[in-house]
Amino acid sequence: MDKLILASASPRRRELMKLISEYFEVIPSEWEEKIPENIDAFSAPEYLAVQKAKYVFEKHGGTVIGCDTVVISNDKILGKPRDEGDAKRMLLELSGKKHFVVTGCAVFSERGSFSFSQVTEVEFYSLSEEEIEEYVSTGEPLDKAGAYGIQGKGAVLVKGINGDYYNVVGLPVARLKRMLERNNTLK
Repeated sequence: MDKLILASASPRRRELMKLISEYFEVIPSEWEEKIPENIDAFSAPEYLAVQKAKYVFEKHGGTVIGCDTVVISNDKILGKPRDEGDAKRMLLELSGKKHFVVTGCAVFSERGSFSFSQVTEVEFYSLSEEEIEEYVSTGEPLDKAGAYGIQGKGAVLVKGINGDYYNVVGLPVARLKRMLERNNTLK
């Protein structure tokens, strides 16, 4: 079997990948993330995942898994905040509303490639300015898409989810495992 490679620097994805296999290495993609202007928000994560996986596969071979997760509110992508002010703006936008978390996954190997997107709907409680200020002051939102981490202190902001919890964390573990097995890329 080919060596299994996770093309991601995310410590959260690394931990979740261990639920699928203990035997993988991490080689983050150095591909410069650029979303084409003509691509819609829901297609962007899968596009980015394909580019990341392809980049690492072309350099290292093996079976490469690329991923990208975005938060979508009002058909706009909320990426990682630039600073605390941007994080507060994002959290205010998500307050009391539903939004979508989309993770694109792509796998490249000698046997071929495939990709998919997983969508989870997340609803936030209405947040006071004090709650937003307190959460942002933890520093947690600054490296997270949409300015929150459901697996951390951001859990207290979430009223409910419809879909895969692990997708919101950054890796749709169950679906990815099944896709790897179906495509004979995981033993």
